[in-house]
Amino acid sequence: MNQQLSERINNMATSATLAMAAKARELRAEGKDIIGLSLGEPDFNTPDFIKDAAIQAVNDNYNSYTPVDGYVELKEAIIKKFKRDNNLTYTLPQIVVSNGAKQSLANLAGVLINKGDEVILPCPYWVSYSDIVKLSEGVPVEVKTTIETDFKMTPEQLEAAITPKTKMIWSSSPCNPSGSLYSKEELTALSKVILKHNNIYVISDEIYEHINYTGKPHASMAQVEGMFDRTVTVNGVSKAFAMTGWRIGYIGAPDWIARACNKMQGQVTSGANCIAQRATITALNESPSKVQYMIDEFKVRRDLVLDLLKDIDGFETNVPEGAFYVFPNVSAFFGKTIRGKSIHNATDLSLFLLEEALVATVTGDAFGAPDCLRISYAASQEQIKEAIKRIKEALD
Repeated sequence: MNQQLSERINNMATSATLAMAAKARELRAEGKDIIGLSLGEPDFNTPDFIKDAAIQAVNDNYNSYTPVDGYVELKEAIIKKFKRDNNLTYTLPQIVVSNGAKQSLANLAGVLINKGDEVILPCPYWVSYSDIVKLSEGVPVEVKTTIETDFKMTPEQLEAAITPKTKMIWSSSPCNPSGSLYSKEELTALSKVILKHNNIYVISDEIYEHINYTGKPHASMAQVEGMFDRTVTVNGVSKAFAMTGWRIGYIGAPDWIARACNKMQGQVTSGANCIAQRATITALNESPSKVQYMIDEFKVRRDLVLDLLKDIDGFETNVPEGAFYVFPNVSAFFGKTIRGKSIHNATDLSLFLLEEALVATVTGDAFGAPDCLRISYAASQEQIKEAIKRIKEALD
């Protein structure tokens, strides 16, 4: 710890997913054949129709600063998308485009959290939620879930977690890292608890919305009666459109929250990249069916991973209904010594698999679920088969 640095940064954890990716790159540089199942990044190329729109934007000389909250044409495309896909009606002032959905979340924490405000995080939660909350001097309140309930928070658990200091609930559906998704009925049951308490807001992270294997429409908390004005819907184009590096996220929010996020962003980064915004207009104006081929392949890979993991004693899995992760409970390995290495927790096991199997995963500790590992299947079927084979051999 450097005493010249702020307490804020010294107390912040490093992103576990990015740290594992960096470690994997380091080992690759040493000549080791690492298979990466740690990052939440589609292995597909951005679709050509989106790339063509970006090229056209370059040729049309889009090169100037963009409006802080996004081009009007992009905001109109987002409004159209919300109505088409989610039956949600937003207006232009309620939309803010940011440099990725992560910035959207950071904006929301900065404008809504005061020191000591509590934010309920159903576990497992996306790796950055907790530290984003802490950065704004909020208090993360973890609600533990289990594989038996598909890692979903119950209304009873939510009610028990609420205190006079509760300000918000942050959750993702489909969930990173568990792949769980909440049905409209489950969200309605949670909303009945929320609506009994004034001034509790929901941040609904729906970045994996289209990666849904149930055949049922995606359910948004803002759709539930009474929740539209109490919900901020966060989304973006990174996952379903294979546009992680384009860095475009957005929110639909009550206008007073959106205006505050616009103000915050104006002092921090200003508007998002001009070319990426023009490409995103084209992406969102198209039907989600244009990228269905990716979702179909992810489903094949999910089934492949689950089938292969059945052959490894000690990996307890459920069936994720969305996203591109499996999140097995691996606590059966805790307290064991394998190849001379003691496994006390999921972090030990993750490092063991990296060093002995040359497969990068992420410890569940990073997601508030220390009994689990996150395995991404955003990799080819050949890589998945080889990775699970290596894991099995290392653990045998």
